Amino acid sequence: MADTTSIKHPTPLTSGDFTAAEEPFALFGEWFTEAAKAEPSDPNAMSLATVDESGTPDVRMVLMKGYDSDGFVFYSHIASQKGRELATNPKAALLFHWKSLRRQVRIRGKVSPVSEAEADAYFATRPKQAQIGAWASKQSQPLESRFAFEQAIAKVAAKHIVGEVPRPPGWSGWRVAPSQFEFWHDRPFRLHDRIEFRRTAPGQPWSKTRLYP
Repeated sequence: MADTTSIKHPTPLTSGDFTAAEEPFALFGEWFTEAAKAEPSDPNAMSLATVDESGTPDVRMVLMKGYDSDGFVFYSHIASQKGRELATNPKAALLFHWKSLRRQVRIRGKVSPVSEAEADAYFATRPKQAQIGAWASKQSQPLESRFAFEQAIAKVAAKHIVGEVPRPPGWSGWRVAPSQFEFWHDRPFRLHDRIEFRRTAPGQPWSKTRLYP
């Protein structure tokens, strides 16, 4: 279960009709607040889509660990498949799907690494076993057996029986700075509501378009 209590986000909207929203981050804040109450587990789970050097897409589920007006943050191993792909092509798409609310949010934008200080601060909040696992795992690399992984975990744990576990040098985070949002809400007979926000660059004004379902 993800800890969503530490996630900071803008003040939610209070408007009942989401299609009247003029700014996407506040609307996302409203929907995320409702999702955190309604979803049985991991309301901060999101699909992360990247592309490899040949242009072939990859997608996987990750956990959003923070967001604000600068973008959406997640963490992983730099040498993982997603890390290598983002190093080659620093753009990504995100998808939040809250089935209990019959809503989804699509996001696209450029990706940049978080600062060392930001990665250190988040890593320090992780459970110790998760910190140890980050050292023991060679994410996305071939693994000969589960036993080999458990041995690696045991070796790292033995080095850190007491005291803090530092952040591995190959483990960090990324921030997706949105250039596009799409908010979708289920309606009967597939007559859904959809609105899209776009901007040319961070800090620029948003344009809004209502879309056919």
